[in-house]
Amino acid sequence: MITWRDEFALGVPEIDAQHKKLFAIANRAYEVLKNDLLVDKYDQIVDIFNELKDYTVYHFTYEEDYMKSIGYRKFLSHKVQHDDFIQRINETDLRQIDENQEQYLIETLEFVVAWIENHILGVDKKIVEG
Repeated sequence: MITWRDEFALGVPEIDAQHKKLFAIANRAYEVLKNDLLVDKYDQIVDIFNELKDYTVYHFTYEEDYMKSIGYRKFLSHKVQHDDFIQRINETDLRQIDENQEQYLIETLEFVVAWIENHILGVDKKIVEG
């Protein structure tokens, strides 16, 4: 589970709201993982992955447009990290999900949560720091 903390806030209301939405998607995945009443979680996992893909593209586009609008000097290196994340999510193998749902979801959640935290605190913060 990933919890929003004040240290994640950039002070750009729309970007902060979008980051919170990414946290919510990750938390939904965690809830599916922990729900022992669901025997087959495949459809829900696929829905979460699709939402994550779609929302990430939307968020990254917004954030990149914001960076360009303020003349952010490290825009290109920042965009490369966004592109790498999208590529990783797009490489999701639905057969692997179906064969070992919980293990695949755990591995993906660990990747997504670590990436979100590290990216916001280590890279996104630099946007507003100058």
